[in-house]
Amino acid sequence: MRVAIAGGGLAGLACAKYLVDAGHTPIVLESRDVLGGLVAAWKDEEGDWYETGLHAFFGAYPNMLQLFKELGIEDRLQWKQHTLIFNQPDKSGRLSRFDVPDIPAPFNVIMSILRNNDLLTWKQKIRFAIGLLPAVVRGQKYVEDMDKYTMTEWLRRQGVDEGVNTDIFIAASKALTFINPDEVSSTILLTALNRFLQERYGSKIAFLDGSPTERLCQPIADYITERGGEVRLNAPIKEIVLNPDRSVQHFLIRGEQQTEALTADAYVSAMSVDIVKLLLPEVWKSIPFFQKLEGLEGVPVINLHLWFDRKLTDVDHLLFSRSDLLSVYADMSNTCREYANPERSMLELVLAPAKDWIGRSDADIIAATMKELEWLFPQHLSGDNPAKLLKYKVVKTPRSVYTATPGRQNYRPDQVTPIANFYLSGSYTMQRYLGSMEGAVLSGKLTAQAIASANLPADAAAPDLTPRSLPLSPSTTNAATA
Repeated sequence: MRVAIAGGGLAGLACAKYLVDAGHTPIVLESRDVLGGLVAAWKDEEGDWYETGLHAFFGAYPNMLQLFKELGIEDRLQWKQHTLIFNQPDKSGRLSRFDVPDIPAPFNVIMSILRNNDLLTWKQKIRFAIGLLPAVVRGQKYVEDMDKYTMTEWLRRQGVDEGVNTDIFIAASKALTFINPDEVSSTILLTALNRFLQERYGSKIAFLDGSPTERLCQPIADYITERGGEVRLNAPIKEIVLNPDRSVQHFLIRGEQQTEALTADAYVSAMSVDIVKLLLPEVWKSIPFFQKLEGLEGVPVINLHLWFDRKLTDVDHLLFSRSDLLSVYADMSNTCREYANPERSMLELVLAPAKDWIGRSDADIIAATMKELEWLFPQHLSGDNPAKLLKYKVVKTPRSVYTATPGRQNYRPDQVTPIANFYLSGSYTMQRYLGSMEGAVLSGKLTAQAIASANLPADAAAPDLTPRSLPLSPSTTNAATA
């Protein structure tokens, strides 16, 4: 069976990968000249990579890690020490660590919190633990029901100290969702916390050893094409053309010289929710399933890359900036093998929330960022001989993952639509993870499973695409993290 998939990000590529595994022929159509969607990367004129976002992989990403294993590229993940590192807001240049011991969950995370004395008092730790208890004990159903509250509202209802919100959840919320905890649905952060508390290596972080486009997306594309599928760049969808019964007749592709009608047995939109809404055929817009999409909208995100003439830090990890302007950052010359430089730093940072900055000039954004960096790196960026900024790149994404405000769970659609031969894929669709790389891969897998199941003989078993192993084994976590 031929399946046309609009969108060459992780959702579309994962969908195609699992379709070829099930014996089908996917055709992936990417509108741009680069694969990856929200994980796309490019090279500048000097050969340096810059990316759409700062992409960290967690041990609590079982579908993503299974995908790496199935592609035979597990060694491209560079696992870091099991710790979470925050800047201390009242001490310029000082870091605070939550080192997670190698003992069973949830005791490992609890121990990391108890041993940290920089950010939380003992009273705050106790209130924090008591407040989290319902989310851990009552499970995912309780977590889903909390979608009516922001994270800040939920913390207050649980009696958790406001200082915990300021010290921990502002940083976590901006890192995971690009908005603050007084805006984000508590379901999102509670889901992440559940995974971290239930899986031994759930909060362990890895970086890819190079650009996501080259080191992750291209291997998926190669896997697909080697097994009879297609992956086409510069193939934007102009229109979804329908049959009289409102099913899809073909995708109309806008070419440089002329349009092309691509026909298939099934069709998938793996585009962002904002693009899907623009391309919906008029006759579908009255269907309640598609009307729900109006409740979803992408969040603006800005990713920054700054190259300096000297080393600013030797920390080989993701850091939470605790800044009003910035979310998370890393010195990619330490964390990523391909970007390694023993003499100079390349900082990659996420500016969030970005709604007030997305329309500002690159020069304004960099000037404001440099002010923040003076606080993070006072020994290198203040004084008589500050480090010199050699160059920078600003990557703006006006509409990234869906904005995860309270109530959005009710608007997230299933992968199966009311249109018999049309499916949705993307991290905004309903799956257990938030808008993330893991959510994108899982959504693609669920879409492939739905398509394969719908086209099986009546007496055949549906394909089992669930991860067959734990996210990380002890031997994996002991691997080198250079």
